Amino acid sequence: MVREDRTAWKASYFIKLGELFDEYPKAFIVGVDNVGSKQMQQIRISLRGHAVVLNGKNTMIRKALRAQLEKNPQLEKLLPHIKENIAFVFAKSDLSEVRNLLTQNKVAAPAKAGAIAPIDVKVQPQNTGLGPEKTSFFQALQIPTKIAKGTIEILTEVHLIKQNDKVGASEATLLNMLKIYPFSYGLVIRQVYDNGSLYEPAILDITSDVLRGRVMEGISHIAALSLGMGYPTKVSAPHSILNGFKNLVALAAETDLSFSQAEKMLAILKDPAAFAAAQAASTPKAAPAAAAAAGKDAKAAAPAKEEKKEESDDEGDLFGGGLFD
Repeated sequence: MVREDRTAWKASYFIKLGELFDEYPKAFIVGVDNVGSKQMQQIRISLRGHAVVLNGKNTMIRKALRAQLEKNPQLEKLLPHIKENIAFVFAKSDLSEVRNLLTQNKVAAPAKAGAIAPIDVKVQPQNTGLGPEKTSFFQALQIPTKIAKGTIEILTEVHLIKQNDKVGASEATLLNMLKIYPFSYGLVIRQVYDNGSLYEPAILDITSDVLRGRVMEGISHIAALSLGMGYPTKVSAPHSILNGFKNLVALAAETDLSFSQAEKMLAILKDPAAFAAAQAASTPKAAPAAAAAAGKDAKAAAPAKEEKKEESDDEGDLFGGGLFD
């Protein structure tokens, strides 16, 4: 009876996996190391309406995928990645959004002896609150300390564990004593399956702005190379035409020859001050400033004229009155 139930369960699993690949064009292959059943339940709840999580033994997953190869040959790309503890996260919406949801559902965990450190672990200078009897323990780990108010104080930052190194028993004990939980565990994306294509999760970091910038950078390099070689291309033609126009304007400026497109440039070269005044007048922000400056000049000029007039009257009285008297 148990064997029949297990056989029915396997058949149901194969059907479900095939239906999910038919319904969802996108999927993540995720690692589930150090993820407990309670955390997995929380992840399923947070992904509800966005994605579906499916676990299973690797042998069953491979068998189910091979059964689907005749209908969907692209699934063969997944077979080399069905190893270790993995699961599938199927999605229809934007994969970046689903990835953000997976990133948010991580749980802090203590460092365990023998585990591989996913990140660097550094202990900051602090008062540990531990008694002096633990000094020898810190000395064994070569951590500089001092006794302050009856407790051990760490003096400098200590790079305790490096990324991808195995956590030692002493390091794990120290972190537990200090109540430091340096690691966080959750579903780790290993591969991205998108409509038959398989790629690394780092590709999701490439946005449209990044692509646009790369394309424009490539176009500028091609234009520079074409101009340097003197070989015209679509991207270098506008620059070549502009350079030719500049040469013609320069020639017209040095000679009496002229053409309609160069008349404005030649007028600017002949009278730069008039051009600057016209530009200042046409600029909205510059107009009030120019008007204010003109008003100040007019006010300054008016007293000067009055003063000059007064001086001329005094001079007339002085010299005219003395001569005719």
